[in-house]
Parts: sequence; structure tokens; C-alpha cells
Amino acid sequence: MNPVKKHRLIRSRWWIRSGMAVFILMLVVASGCTSDSGSGKAAEDAGKEAATVKTTSVQTAAADIDEQPSTVYYEIFVRSFYDTNGDGIGDLNGVTAKLDYLKDLGIGGIWLMPINPSPSYHGYDVTDYYGIQSQYGTMDDFKKLLDEAHKRGIKVIMDLVVNHTSSEHPWFKAAASDKNSPYRDWYTWSKPDQTLASDGATGAQPWHKSGDDHYLGIFWEGMPDLNFDHADVRKEMIKVGQFWLKQGVDGFRLDAAKHIYEDFKSQGNLPATKEKNQTWWQEFRKGIEEVHPGAYLVGEVWDSTAKIGPFLAQALDSCFNFDLSKTILSTVNSEKATDIAFNLERIYGFYAKNSDGKFVDAPFLTNHDMNRTMSEVKGNPDHAKMAASILLTLPGNPFLYYGEEIGMLGMKPDEQIREPMVWSAATAGGTKGQTSWEPLVYNKEMKQGVAEQEKDNASLYNHYKKLIQWRNAEPALHDGGIASYKFENASVLAYQRLTTQAKVLVVHNLSKEVQKVVLQDDVYKTLALKSKEGAVLEGTSLELPPYSTVILK
Repeated sequence: MNPVKKHRLIRSRWWIRSGMAVFILMLVVASGCTSDSGSGKAAEDAGKEAATVKTTSVQTAAADIDEQPSTVYYEIFVRSFYDTNGDGIGDLNGVTAKLDYLKDLGIGGIWLMPINPSPSYHGYDVTDYYGIQSQYGTMDDFKKLLDEAHKRGIKVIMDLVVNHTSSEHPWFKAAASDKNSPYRDWYTWSKPDQTLASDGATGAQPWHKSGDDHYLGIFWEGMPDLNFDHADVRKEMIKVGQFWLKQGVDGFRLDAAKHIYEDFKSQGNLPATKEKNQTWWQEFRKGIEEVHPGAYLVGEVWDSTAKIGPFLAQALDSCFNFDLSKTILSTVNSEKATDIAFNLERIYGFYAKNSDGKFVDAPFLTNHDMNRTMSEVKGNPDHAKMAASILLTLPGNPFLYYGEEIGMLGMKPDEQIREPMVWSAATAGGTKGQTSWEPLVYNKEMKQGVAEQEKDNASLYNHYKKLIQWRNAEPALHDGGIASYKFENASVLAYQRLTTQAKVLVVHNLSKEVQKVVLQDDVYKTLALKSKEGAVLEGTSLELPPYSTVILK
């Protein structure tokens, strides 16, 4: 059964029935959904003698469980991934060539950044919604990729950029050159003597001159916004989605999902903006369901929990959890636990109310718009491993950014967080298949690429592989909800993962010192999985090596 469909059948409605949703929303808005764990006593001399502390646990009834059947997704920038024709640019056949690599890593789904024709290297300004970027290959190449991915049990979702087109798109060219064009009203044009607002929702100048007129483009002048008040625009975008589903894709990552109707900062909190965005994505969902019931829709809604909720109401399945990415990275950098589970329980309750229990979270560490994880942890491999351990033991569909599993570095500008994948460091990126469209800057001196890390049992790659294997094999990690389980030790992060049939306790030692904690009871009796040797469970006493993760049953 499709995981989303299965999820919709078994998902608990406890939060709705409990009448807690209103309280949760108030909590979310008032507190920003942050809560620190207790600051318990740390070891005075942890290097010699581990600290011993007690726990606070939460007993969770079956009715409380918020199951989220999941798949581990891998984000691919095709241009940077793998080159099969020697032109230095990654291509669709390159993705196909590396499906076995992804399958071996444990990946169950891939997200392809834009593959449509575009004048830009990144592809987020589309000139043909029904075509393939010629540098990446042909439609036949894409269909081969889909077929080979599906043979391996790997789903494929593609970036769909519906908020705006390229200024080079034939629709916009016709609209700009002829006021009587049928495409004129597909875009938003200023009216005579109109005062042009300057508070663009993205911080950029929202209005751009074209002859005697101005058009709306909240990202930049090369990306004119489509007018979704026009019925033909809505019909066309649904048609585009249906076209790609018929080719065999399994869903879409929806770029700039909140900006369909949020063009100006002054519109951000207006009820009308929320309602219009919600109505459009519900309409889109219905059109998608006509062709592919259960297709996965994950939206880029970079905003607060309260703003995200309405997008999950009979519309999107998931929205990327940007706040959680910040929490995970700050947690591993500080080596201090926060009560992630406490916050997620309440956020999920709010989302369950909005979606009638049909949402799936989409956690991640960083993506193509953010500084890379290894740069965010300042090159510390232990912190990078702990970030992976937390991400891959949380509910929802975790997303990995290509190269994250080998610790690629990268900081803004955007080209340098989208550098070529380093398949081997031995020849400074000169191996067969290595892309070269962009010179390596942050990863030029990378000592271990994929080839080297695959052979190194202690590598970041093999740590990711191990955690993904845990997740894929253990039902509570794969499908479970989450419940708080706090140790009074600032160096130890813990939470329960639960399905109606199974539960496990996840415990992370975030610090460089050995930590010893005492379980409140003997519910968890078995040390089932450990990321490092040296972890020991004796009765209710648990000892954790530095920078390690264990799973108790």
C-alpha cells in the first residue's frame, strides 16, 4: 500500500479528540515552539568518571501514537551529480548510473531539482513546463531513469516551479509584447498611476519595468509571477502536474509554495492570503489525485508552524521543517540537549488538526538554499555524525542533500553550496563521471570522496548508511510517532519512537565525554543497536561512549 494512503488509514486522531488543538496553536504562536530540557547536573570530571542521572519518561497510550510511514529521500542537483557524456555537466543518465549507489545507501526516494528547460544554471526559471533541459538529456532518458528507479523500489519526485516562469518563457514574451495577448493576464501588471509597493515578500524589488509598464516578480526580474486569480493559469498548472505524473513521477517538491498569493510582506498575515493559498493547493491536489491518487506533495513553506498548518488541509502532504533543521544543528554544535520530542508532539498535534491526520513531516538538515551541514558544524565530523543520527531517528520523510553523506562543505553564494559531487578525492575530482561545470572551491581539498569513504568503516558515509539501515529495518523508527523522554543530563538527548505494535527508545550522547544515565524503569530492557562500541546497558543503567547513539527495546 502507498505509505501516504496507509498513513491516512491508520493515523491516530487523539490530538483532535482531546480538544488540545486550540491550546497548541496558542502555544506555537506565543513560544515559537521551543522548549529546553532540564539542565540536570553534568559530570564534574566526565573524563574520569561518568555522570549518573535519572530520567523523566512519558507513558504513551496507543491512542496517542501519531504514526508517519516514511521514506528516506535524497535531493539531487542533476547538473552537479554525475556526467555520462563528458561535457562536465551532470545528466539524467548520470542519475540512472548512480541508482545502485543510492539503493545501497538505503535511499527510498529521490527529489530532482528542476529538470525543465531554463536559461539559468539552476533551472528555477522555466521556459517549457513540458520539456527536459537539453543539457540533462531527453524525455526518453528521463523515462529510463523512472523505470530503473522504480525497479529498485526508489520513488522519484521532481521540482515543480509554479509560482513564476522565466521572463524568456513564450507566455511572458507574448504578454510583454502585446497587451491584447491572451497571456497578458497570466501575469500581474501595474495599473496606470498605481503606487508600486516596495515591500516584496522575499526582500527583493517586486516590480520590474517592461516598456511603459511594470510587472510583478518577487524573486527577480527574470522570474515574473504567474497570476493565479486567472482560471486558465490554474488549469494549466494542474495540466502540467498531470503530464509529469503520466510520465511516471511519484510526486512533486513545490517551489515557493507560500508565495502563490503572498507577494508582499504586508499580505503575510492576512486571512485572505491564507485562504487563497489554501484554496489553490486544494484545487491542485484534486487535479493530481485524478491521475495519481497518493502522489506525494511536499511544499517549500519557509515559515512558522501556524502559517504551515493550512497548507496541509486536503492539499500538501508535507512541508519542509525548517525550524527543526535549525534546532538539530544548534543542538549538535552546542552539545546540549533540547526537548525536540516535546516540541514535535505539539506541532504534530496542530498539523493533525489542520490535515485531519494526513500529514507527514519532512525533516532535513540543509538544502540547496542553505549553507551545507558540514560548514554549519565548522567541519567537525563528530557533530556531523550526531546531526545525521538525530535526523534519521525522527518521524517523517527525512531529506538528505546530495554530498551531505560524505561531508561536502559549502557556503553562500548559491553556486558554492551546489558544487559538483565529489565521487573520488584521489584525483581532485578528475575521475570518470565527475562534473566540472563549476570549479570546486570549498571541496577542492576534500580528502575523502565517495570512493574513499565507502572503504572506511569510520567514515561519515558509512555512519549515514548504518543509520538509514536502522531506520529501514526497525518499524518504530520507520513508521513511528514520537514521545518525550527526558534525562536530567544536558549532554544526553532521548525520545521514544512508537507505533501501535512496537516502541523503541533513542538515546544520543551529544558530548565528547562518556555519559552514564539511569532509566526510570525497566520498560526498555535490550540494547538493540549502537553506533559505537562501548555502549552498555545493565539493568536500568546505560553507559554511552562519546558522540554515540543507541536504540533500546
